[in-house]
Amino acid sequence: MPKVRVTQIHSPIGRKPGQKETLIGLGLNKMWRSRELEDTPSARGMIRKVAHLIKVEELS
Repeated sequence: MPKVRVTQIHSPIGRKPGQKETLIGLGLNKMWRSRELEDTPSARGMIRKVAHLIKVEELS
């Protein structure tokens, strides 16, 4: 299954509570921390919700 690497590039301070919880759900809780996730529809939905706070890279 394809994977994506997500990296947190902005702080969740001052954001809506759901956005902070979504970052935690993605495994991100500190700046510049990265996680490799399977490219599933649920992961894509979470990525879309906090797209302005993260950087996404496609892995082969």
